[in-house]
Amino acid sequence: MSTVHNDQTAPASAIALPSNQPRQFYRGGASIAALRGGDDDQKFGPEDWVASTTTRFGQAESGLSRLPDGRWLRDAVTADPGSWLGSEHVAAFGDSTALLVKLLDAGQRLPVHCHPSDAFARQHLGSRFGKTEAWIVIGTSGANPVVYLGFRDDVAPEVVAEWVTTQDSSAMLGSLNEIRVRPGDTVHVPAGTPHAIGEGVFIVELQQPTDFSITLEWQGFLADAEGAFLGLDQRTALETLNRSGFNDSVLNSLIKRTADDVAPRVPLLAEDAAPFFRADRLHGTVELEPSFGVLVVLDGSGKLRSGGVDLPLHRGSTAVVPHSAGAAQLEGDLTVVHCRPPGAGSPR
Repeated sequence: MSTVHNDQTAPASAIALPSNQPRQFYRGGASIAALRGGDDDQKFGPEDWVASTTTRFGQAESGLSRLPDGRWLRDAVTADPGSWLGSEHVAAFGDSTALLVKLLDAGQRLPVHCHPSDAFARQHLGSRFGKTEAWIVIGTSGANPVVYLGFRDDVAPEVVAEWVTTQDSSAMLGSLNEIRVRPGDTVHVPAGTPHAIGEGVFIVELQQPTDFSITLEWQGFLADAEGAFLGLDQRTALETLNRSGFNDSVLNSLIKRTADDVAPRVPLLAEDAAPFFRADRLHGTVELEPSFGVLVVLDGSGKLRSGGVDLPLHRGSTAVVPHSAGAAQLEGDLTVVHCRPPGAGSPR
């Protein structure tokens, strides 16, 4: 049995994390700066990757979170996955956290795009994980904060191909369901679903741990089509797109309105999200069961007691909680989004 040096083991308590805003192609960042109290880089700071063990597509390190001791979180987890993630999680997912959490501030409308499924990612991208995601709306600005989710009606493959080839932005955007949102709303976005986020929408985003995007509407966003399809040809890339229409029943199964739900623990996501990730809004004194987790503090101040250590928290704090911290206690007048990977027994 190999010996792991003490400086490579997981900590026994939660760790506060600084901001981590890798360069992006779209504008934003003011809402992240307002929440976190940091610099406002509205040109290329629209995403803060929290407790990230995932790199930007094609990059060696960009996107990774660094721990206070200087190590990448990815490397620390790989060195001691049992302590960071728990034995049941490791049995199901290996040394992957199976989770990527972001703060995303859309300073402009994002392009119409979709993400590959697990099956597509295995076949074409050499990855166990595709990219199902979910959005927790924590702020909005402007007169009409909206998101776009799924086609309204079934769309033939040749029609989609024509839109993408000619970069018909108005047709692509106009074909989607437009949904007005407010803080407390959550949206589950299954892999393959065409979608976009409107200007002025600020979210906590949970994702599978990849940076895979199929950018249908690349003109005006990316320099050229080369980066739009993950190195695949357009025809192959579009095979992962769900061209089915989303009626009201489907939309209602994906969207939750939680703003008026008041409780120490409010489950935030649709039931269909459970095999991919979990998220709760916590308020006041709440006990957290042992698990790898990511905290984003939306309001207030207080502390998280874990492993006999108190971690001060306040509006804008972000933290990573290792499984080895055991049962943790949230205390104070805090409102927190608590993000976790799927349970080890979650079917999918």
